[in-house]
Amino acid sequence: MTSADASTGRRRPDWAGRNYSLLTSAAFITNLGSQGALIAAAFAVLESGGDGGDVGLVAAARTLPLVVFLLIGGAVADRLPRHRVMVAANALNCASQGLFAVLVLAGEPRLWQMMLLTALGGTGQAFFGPAAEGMLMSSVSGEQASRAFAVFRMAMQGAALGGAALGGAMVAVIGPGWVLAADAAAFALAGALRSFLDVSHIPPRAPGGGMLSDLREGWREFIGRPWLWGIVVQFSLANAVVAAADAVYGPLVARDHLGGAGPWGLALGFFGAGTVGGALLMTRWRPRRLLLAGTLCVFPLALPSAALALPASVPVLCAVMFCTGVTLEVFSVSWMTALHQEIPEEKLSRVSAYDWFGSVAMVPLATALAGPAESAFGRSTALWGCAALVVVVTAAVLCVPDVRNLRRTTKRVAQSAPGTASADAERPVGGLG
Repeated sequence: MTSADASTGRRRPDWAGRNYSLLTSAAFITNLGSQGALIAAAFAVLESGGDGGDVGLVAAARTLPLVVFLLIGGAVADRLPRHRVMVAANALNCASQGLFAVLVLAGEPRLWQMMLLTALGGTGQAFFGPAAEGMLMSSVSGEQASRAFAVFRMAMQGAALGGAALGGAMVAVIGPGWVLAADAAAFALAGALRSFLDVSHIPPRAPGGGMLSDLREGWREFIGRPWLWGIVVQFSLANAVVAAADAVYGPLVARDHLGGAGPWGLALGFFGAGTVGGALLMTRWRPRRLLLAGTLCVFPLALPSAALALPASVPVLCAVMFCTGVTLEVFSVSWMTALHQEIPEEKLSRVSAYDWFGSVAMVPLATALAGPAESAFGRSTALWGCAALVVVVTAAVLCVPDVRNLRRTTKRVAQSAPGTASADAERPVGGLG
């Protein structure tokens, strides 16, 4: 360790090494910009003469390549140095958002142009996400992993909350084009920070048998752990119905019963504040049975749909959203800790890709079916159905013994699942300078 490293180390906790600090800072910057950019993109479509359907098409254009390329992105991130994959993805996002900003500032962008540039952003995210998760998990020690992940997520959620508020205000004052330009600059700055990541602690990966071989190996790692695929299946369904409730039914209930977009935005803000509070809680609380505690905290995810089905008053809805944000963040930190503890380092990105894929694959279908379901059963019944499905799939995953019994350890259990190549058991994560 150099004298500069030692000086830096005195100003931060032992678990917050150089890589971790760079990753957290970069994630804060990109989340701050991206949340505002989501609002700016929607208003750019509307100001160019589009309607709600066009906004949905632009959003779908981002989701589709994310689903298509996620598994490939995971395999690439486990084959190449992860920080290079992250920087390349940031460069693609910077270019796509920069061009989007130029089109908006220059005049009236066409719908196909906005969809194409948004699709490029989704492609970049598909490669970035698995690489970033693998890099983060390899940057902290096993004993302090839970606290490190909690602080990381607290920074991300705080940036998301502040970015949404700041982005909305900036769109109103200076217009969506400049907000998109600011997001492009944020990607450039974050990519520059990530280029300084040190991967010398990660053992060189042996040459594999090709992309398909890597994907099959990642699949065997994924499917060989019932707790892993069980929770991913749970969230593929839960995320889908929650997305339908939040993106489709929530604004409609707010319009008809709560007073419009303002109260709904306030409720979403309380949810964001809850996630920050949940991350703060997890810096102190270290449940012994990681997945049992986390899964029990998923049950409240049914409450917002139930509150909308009633519909509850604005203060009650805000309280429900805040509590849901807290409990969902408890799950998120517990889940990241379990992956860090149980998955071999050289397969983290591929497993993360299967996790991401399961989490988002059903969302477009659920949001597309939300309207027909409302027409067929009524809005209130559809919302009660969303709440019931969350409860059912969460109760079902508790039937998996490993979900109930998996315990926290002080070291990573770097052991492959049955049927995969073996790795050294209880191999600690390499320290950072």
